[in-house]
Parts: sequence; C-alpha cells; structure tokens
Amino acid sequence: MIKFHKIGVHQVGLRDSSKEDEPVILSLLSKVFKQGNEARLVERLRACGSLVLERVATDDQGKVLGHLALSRVTGTGIGHRLKISCLAPVCVEPALQNTGVGTRLIQDALDDLQGLGEDLVLVLGSPDYYARFGFDGELAKKIQGPYAGPIFMALPFTQAGREDLPVEVTYATPFKEFE
Repeated sequence: MIKFHKIGVHQVGLRDSSKEDEPVILSLLSKVFKQGNEARLVERLRACGSLVLERVATDDQGKVLGHLALSRVTGTGIGHRLKISCLAPVCVEPALQNTGVGTRLIQDALDDLQGLGEDLVLVLGSPDYYARFGFDGELAKKIQGPYAGPIFMALPFTQAGREDLPVEVTYATPFKEFE
C-alpha cells in the first residue's frame, strides 16, 4: 500500500520496499554515503533476515527518492523480552535533502513500527535531527552495546521500553563491520 503525502511542492509516496527496488536502493545508498558500506549493510541485513521494516519514499512516477531500514536488535537479561530495533541506514536523494522527505519517511515508519508492538528503537545520528521524533540520549545511556556517546539515542514506545532498563544489546551480525 502506498501512502501519499504533499511535501512542499512534491507529492511523495511512502511504501514498503520491493525486490525490484533493491538495485536502486543500493545505488542511492552508495550515492548518498559516498561509499559502499551502507549498501553492503542493507544487503547483508536482508540476506540474514534481520530487517523488521524497510521503506522507500517515491515520487508520483514511482522513482525512489529515499530509503530507510529498521533491523532487529537483541537484548539480554531483563531486556531479552523487549522488541528492540535499530533505525539505520536512512537516506534521501541529495537534491531533496532538507525538504521534509526524510522526516516524513522516518515518522511514517516509526508510526507503523509502534503499531507492530515494538518496545524500543535505537539510532546513531544527529541529536538535533532525531530529537524531533522523540529519540533521547539520556535514555540511551541505560543501553549497553557496541555504540555509545552523544549521537546514540533511544525512543521507547512502551512502558517496558522505558522501564525494563538497563539492558545490554547485540546488533545483527552485519553491523560488526561498523564496530
């Protein structure tokens, strides 16, 4: 199903990615990040079945303008019961960055993810940008894993996601390349 949104002068469709989108997504990731690491990460996350949600933003002709992936993160201890995911990577066609396409893509995916019963979402990124979605660096300090610091943030969706902490987490194997 495609959800259309008016963003500035653009009509943008948001939908799950398809097999046909995969080469375009990989090309867009390489173009935006100016390297192949993120493209390889998405390929490997798909291959190992770790993706929880993968979305694209398209124009009214169906051209892919943006992409995001959310993958499974595993908690230990009390956190082993939590449904935790990681938002990474996110990208938007360079000419359309700072137009609202990425914001709409992320918000739509987070809304759907919450509807799937997810407890907690983690992200590495700009606190100025991700705070607008509710991501919190202070909460993330209660999460032990391979990433830490001022750009590591967490967004709880449930009471358990706020309170069943601290927790130690393990990211899907393809993230090992980034540790």
